[in-house]
Amino acid sequence: MPRSGTSQGIVRAGIVRGGLVRAGIARAGLAALAVAAAVASSSVAFAQSADDIAAGRQLFLQKGNCQACHGWAGDGRKMDSQMPDGANLREIPLDREVLIKTVKCGRPGTGMPAFDRLAYSDGRCFGLKLSDLRARGLEMPDAPATLAANEVERLADFLFAKVVGKGPIDHAACVDFWGSDVETCKELKK
Repeated sequence: MPRSGTSQGIVRAGIVRGGLVRAGIARAGLAALAVAAAVASSSVAFAQSADDIAAGRQLFLQKGNCQACHGWAGDGRKMDSQMPDGANLREIPLDREVLIKTVKCGRPGTGMPAFDRLAYSDGRCFGLKLSDLRARGLEMPDAPATLAANEVERLADFLFAKVVGKGPIDHAACVDFWGSDVETCKELKK
């Protein structure tokens, strides 16, 4: 069975719809994994409402301030030179579950903060607590805000509709992002 980004994300996270993935799973387990991966990947294709996408855009730009590190277009061209370098979300291969886990849990030891206020309080993120991170010498930067589960979902809606896998930003994508031909978009025409 080819390993899709979704099944890799499930295996990496160690979760398949509530069940643990164990190394050396039996043939029947592989069939169950294939079914679970198909179910999980189907969640990527659900219909996103324009309101959810717009709400996600606002979270990206304002409350989460994702643009400070990832750039307004999600292309890694950060808006604040004093912030950590964020990944180019337009070209990095992501699936929805991995993206949501990354937003909620951050990436210990990097500049990516956890937006779930309880991320390392009870082991929900990678089975680690804050004391585990400290013992490993890993820092977690403070997030500009915490995001509720539904806000993380809206942020993911926006990112998958307008950013993830969309390639380099061009004039048309810029106008679509901002809703009009703002000065930033006009500069892309040149």
